[in-house]
Formats: sequence, structure tokens, C-alpha cells
Amino acid sequence: MSKPPLPDAAVAMLKKPNPAVITTLRSDGQPVSTATWYLWDNGQVLVNMDEGRKRLGHMRDDPRVTLTVLDDSNWYTHVTVIGRAVEMRDDEGLADIDRLSRHYVGKQYAQRDRGRVSAWIEVDRWHGWGSLRDSSQATG
Repeated sequence: MSKPPLPDAAVAMLKKPNPAVITTLRSDGQPVSTATWYLWDNGQVLVNMDEGRKRLGHMRDDPRVTLTVLDDSNWYTHVTVIGRAVEMRDDEGLADIDRLSRHYVGKQYAQRDRGRVSAWIEVDRWHGWGSLRDSSQATG
């Protein structure tokens, strides 16, 4: 595992609207993974959840998370960031989910009748694979 800052090539990949999976921890320690939109935001990761999502409760109980981002053009290349949610707040006016939606689908988020919560993940460690593999990692 490497410490931040991430190399330019990893940041460039993270700035794209790539497929991603976030893992949170239930109160019993069981990891739970789900697909998610994310946005690389000045060295942190922004994620956004419907106010009723279980993972929101998980993150409030235990802020430790991982996010694995797959390079859309070559899923063998991926980056995982390990960190914790350092800030969580209501997404007033749905501004953050709109940022994410424009990033992924090019338009405002369609569902406007439910509250949402934004979380910023601070990266403690990261690792990459494929073309972003750390030189100290084993191959294969």
C-alpha cells in the first residue's frame, strides 16, 4: 500500500467517470460492497447517497471505507483508495448529486423528491494494479 499523494496517472484515471465499488462496514464488521458514482475532488473522493441507504448508516457508525475504481477501457487497471469519511452533510439543493450525475450521464440527477447526503473520503492509503501497479507490488 502506498501513501498519498497519488501519481499523476492514477489521478488522471480517477478524474474520469469510471465504474466504482465502495465498501463499508456493518456494525458486526461484515464488509458490504455496492456500485457507486464518485468524483475525485481535490485529493478526496466525493460520494453521495440517498438518505435511506444502509451504507449511509454504516459510514456514520464506522467511517472507514474503500473505493475501487476500474479503468473503463481496461478493467485490469484499477485503483483502490482506502480511507475514511471525514465529512458528511445533507446535499442541500441536490448540488452534489447533480455534479456526480453530470459527470457520469451529462445531465442533472433525475430523482428530485428524496433527500441525499454527501460524504468526502480522505485517502489514507492506495494501491493500483495493471498499468497503475506500484513497482513494489508483486506481479500476477
